[in-house]
This record gives sequence, structure tokens and C-alpha cells, in this order.
Amino acid sequence: MAEAKYSQNGRGQIRVAFVGNPNCGKTTLFNAVTGSKLKVANWPGVTVEKKEGYAQYEDCDLTIVDTPGIYSLTCYTIEEKVTRQCVMDDEIDAIVNVVDASSLERNLYLTLQLLELGKPVVLALNMMDIVEERGMEIDLHRLPEMLGGIPVVSVSAAKRTGLGILLHAVVHHYEEGPAGNILTYGEELEAKIAKLEVMMQARFPLHSSVRWHAIKLLEYDEDVRREHPIDVTNVVDRSYEKDIIQAKYRYIETIVKEVLFHKEKKAAFTDKIDRMLTHPVWGVPIFLLIMCCVFFLTFTVGDFLKAGFEVALSFLSDEASALLTAMRCAPWLISLVVDGIIAGVGGILTFIPNIVILFFALALLEDSGYMSRVAYVMDGIMGKAGLSGKAFLPMVLGFGCTVPAIMATRALETERDRRKTMLITPFMSCSARLPIYVLFSEMFFPSHPSAAAFSMYAIGMIVAIVVALAIHGYEKGKINDSLLIELPEYKRPNGRTIGIYVWTKLKDYLEKAGTTIFIASIIIWFVLNFGIHGMVADPSDSFGAAIGRGLVPLLAPAGLGMWQIAVALISGISAKEVVVSSFAVLFGVVNANSQSGMQTIISHINAQNPGFGAVNAYALMVFCLLYVPCAATIATVRKESGSWRFTAKMAVFQLLLAWAAAVVVYQIGSRLF
Repeated sequence: MAEAKYSQNGRGQIRVAFVGNPNCGKTTLFNAVTGSKLKVANWPGVTVEKKEGYAQYEDCDLTIVDTPGIYSLTCYTIEEKVTRQCVMDDEIDAIVNVVDASSLERNLYLTLQLLELGKPVVLALNMMDIVEERGMEIDLHRLPEMLGGIPVVSVSAAKRTGLGILLHAVVHHYEEGPAGNILTYGEELEAKIAKLEVMMQARFPLHSSVRWHAIKLLEYDEDVRREHPIDVTNVVDRSYEKDIIQAKYRYIETIVKEVLFHKEKKAAFTDKIDRMLTHPVWGVPIFLLIMCCVFFLTFTVGDFLKAGFEVALSFLSDEASALLTAMRCAPWLISLVVDGIIAGVGGILTFIPNIVILFFALALLEDSGYMSRVAYVMDGIMGKAGLSGKAFLPMVLGFGCTVPAIMATRALETERDRRKTMLITPFMSCSARLPIYVLFSEMFFPSHPSAAAFSMYAIGMIVAIVVALAIHGYEKGKINDSLLIELPEYKRPNGRTIGIYVWTKLKDYLEKAGTTIFIASIIIWFVLNFGIHGMVADPSDSFGAAIGRGLVPLLAPAGLGMWQIAVALISGISAKEVVVSSFAVLFGVVNANSQSGMQTIISHINAQNPGFGAVNAYALMVFCLLYVPCAATIATVRKESGSWRFTAKMAVFQLLLAWAAAVVVYQIGSRLF
């Protein structure tokens, strides 16, 4: 019987850790159980995010901790170390092991390790609805028996079913205490484990999880050996890690044979598709073709839908101008609201249809299980650059937003790999760059806008790989481990999951429009409407023009010798979307994304630089693709790397690379076309 803990009001308190493999639905289940009662911070000493939530069952208060996803309690990455430290903490009273029921064999390895900790464990079989859709069956009576009698609860985080039963199991199993040992390793190893347990108890009499630590000593686990300096020379003559792993997987095979039925048909279907999608030759072209289709839809469908946004923005601009004029507001205030705020922020909002379609397509690919195949397919290419396919996962995330992509480098094993991946990940075109591609592709490549925009994504990936190859050559061939990843079976994308993903990304986009872009639009308006003698009628006499003219000689070799472009590029460091809003403010256009707005911008550009054409525009797009990432990304790189020096070097390198690439594009392109 576990010793109960009580709060001041007399109700019991239990501290529970949610633990599971990556992509098992653990965080979705955590959110479903805790609702909005969340507290977010960082784990002590590291930048990995820590989430705590709260729930109640009967007279018990439950504090629930969502841990980073891991495959085992053997530590290689920062996140694995954080999760292991959490579950071993004496403050954790019980563990909910969230398992993807559709990938039972992969998930049970972690389950067997958790059971050896000597803490109450409840198995939450998530995604059981997917198991049923695939025609498979799991014996929910035999599975608990083979896991030592622990509670096994069928839940669906997406459909929010089984949550009450799960909390009931946690409370009552905590009161009953942990299950006994279910897995033995043979007479020889068990004798060694018993001796090590005695030695552990003698040296650390109050220590919990004695058996687990004894097993880790047999495996030569560096952290355990360092934290528990016991002389085991007479007991441990070699590392028994492989023996223990093999024993666990033999037992897992036994469990799967006993409890899982009708899996073969679905596995055969997955293998059939993978023979094409993960083909060593055709895998990469198929991925590029899929992404090309994504951007074709982003343009064709997005442009069809944006007409409504254009009408609404035009109406808002006219009404705001009429209202402020009727209120006898000063001309400068009317200009600030209409030409600054509405033109800057409103122009960005017209790209919402394109953004939503892009995120919807990426969510479909991710939820279906295809994105894991992309990492597998890219493993060979990344391996030649000294990285594993695992490094491509943050790069894929970079198509959405570079900030979480940089944070995802925590999953890499070494600091060297993390920094190299941080350096090349910003070359992936995030959603903030999409408005730039849409605007200039439709202005200067009206016949093939989707192809022009897609080429930016392809160039970004090529540049990232080339840079990684160059660094790998400079490091004289240091080779990282190959990618180890279990490809999940394909599944039908979940509508609710996709909806949440798209809404979260759209909300971030709207929040940025209401904060960063709003402030940037006001600043740009002031910079363009004030000079050393106060407010100016001609923007060419403004502070912005003076700053821009100072940079024109540097940008001229890239075909970007206009002070307006220089100002827009500087403003884009705050957020890449601001480049588009800057053009709207610079050229006095309410909606830069409308046909009339684009024609106005082109006429203004041609008036100042008659030779500005498609080659110049393409050089500008390349520069925006490669130059310094947004301020939020720079701050994240500093936080994740722990070095201002590395962050500064990275920013300077990307700026120089962008300039050199834009110069090459313009100089060669202007001679060919």
C-alpha cells in the first residue's frame, strides 16, 4: 500500500508522469485530461519545455507532468535525459505509460523498462480507434496478465474517450503499489542482478528503483555508474546491454503473439506502399513531386479564395479613411492608419488562404505517417554531409516555422550535430516567407507562379545540404550515426488533429500580424514620413531613404539597387512577412496582394529602375530565402546553443551567403535573359 499524501484541505495528492514514445499521442492525451489547467516552464538547467497540468478524480488532486517523448530510458539526447530524470524522481508517485496501440511492439520496450523502476505504472492504450479501423484486435484481458497485472486502459486522446477510467486506474493502482517483476533474464544474469541489488541497498539504503539501477550497472550505463560509484568488478565482467535488450525483445515477441491479432494484412499494405515511397532512387523525386503539388494547390486554390479578403480590406481602408476624415483627424493620422497600419497589417492578412492551404497539406502529410518516410529517404544524402536522417526532421519542421524547428534539434545526440543543424535549418522556407514568394512570383512570373515559388523551397534544401557537405569536408570526415527510426504504418489523417494543427499555426500567424507586424508597420511609416526637418511630403527625403541609399551600393551587384528594397530587407529581420507589408507602405498600396496593388508596385519600381524585371525579382526572392532569419529565430538559436558568438557568426554567414547567391543569380541571369 502506497503512503498517501494529503493537501491542506484533506484531499489526497498524486503526482503523475505521462511517459511514452514520440508521436504516440501523449501530449494530446495530456491536454485532454488536464484541459486548460496548464503551467509551462523549462526543466531545471535545460531549455526543454516542461508542462504541468491538473486534474481531479473523486477526492484526489492529480498533478500531471508531460515529459518529452522517448523510445527508452537509455539516454543519448537532452530530452531523453530529462524524461529519465523525471520518472526516477522520488516526487513522481505513478507513471502513465502512453502507448500507440497501432505500434504495440515498438512501444512495449519502454514499458518493460518503466516496470523495472518499482513505481506504479498504468498502461494507456491510445489510438485504439485506429487499431479497430485497421481490422486488428488486442486482447485486453491477456495483455495486463503478461505485464504483471498492471491496469491497461483503452483510450482515444483524439476522441476524448476513456479518460475517467484512466484516472480511476491511476488513483487505485497508486494505492495498491507497484507490480512485481515480470521479466527474468536467466539464471546467470539474475544472480548478478541480485548481488548488485544487495550492494546498492548497502551503499544507498534509502534508494528507490534498486533493480532498475542494478540492471543499468550491468549495461555499463555511464550516468548510473557515475552517480552510484560502486565497485562492481567482481560481479560485472563486461557489458550485458545486448543480452538484456535481446531478452526484452524476446519477451515482447511473446506478448505480441499472445495479444495482437490480424496485423499481417495491414503491414503488407504498408510495405507495398513503402516499396515505392522509400525507394532509394525514386524516393526523393517523389517527395519533390508531392511538395510541388502542395505549392500548386497553395497558389491555385489560395488565389481563388483571397478575392474575398481583398474586397474586405479595400472596404475597411475606404471606411477608415472616410471615418477619420469625417472626424476631422489630422492628415498625418489618417495616413498612419490607412497607409501604415491597414496597408501593412491588412496586406499580410490577405495571404491567409495561401497559409492555411500550406499548413493543411503539411498536416495531412505528417498525420498520415509520410513525413517519417522523408527522413528515412533523406538519410543517405544527409549521411554524406556528416548528419543522420534525424537531422532532416527539424528541417522539415522549418517549412512551418523556424523557431520550433531550431528547438527540435534537441533530439540530436551531440552539440556538434545540433549546431550544424541550427545553421542549415533556417534555409528551409518557413511560412513567413510564403507571402514574399506569392507576391513576387505573381508580379514577375504570372505564367508560372507556383513553379517560381516552389523553386525557392528546392533551392533552400539544396543550399542546406551543400553547406552541410562543406562543413563536413572542413571537419575532415567526422561521421555521425545512421538514422534509427521505425516507420509507422500509414493511417487515415484525423480531422480533429489536422484542425487543431492548422488553427494553432493560423493563430500564431494572426498574433504575429497583430503584434510584430503591427509595430513594424508603424515604425516603417514613421521612418518613411519623417526626416531631419520633421514630417516630409516625399518619402525620398525621409530617414528611411537615407538609410536605404547607404546600402544601395552593396545591393546593386545583386540587381537590388533601390533604397526601398534595402529598407524592406532591414524590416524583414523583425519578421519575414514584414518585407511584404513594407512594400505596401513604401509604395502607398493598401493591398499589395491584389492585382491593382501589384500593378502599382511594378509601375513605381519601373519608374525608378526601368530595368527591374524577372531576374531582379528572382534575385530578391533568393536573398529573402537565405539571409538572416527573423528576430525570434535568432533569439531561439542563442537560447538553444547557449552562445552569442555562435549566433552572431551564424547571422553574418547567412547574410554573406544571401548576398553572394543573389549576386550570382542576377549576374548570370541578366546575361542569359
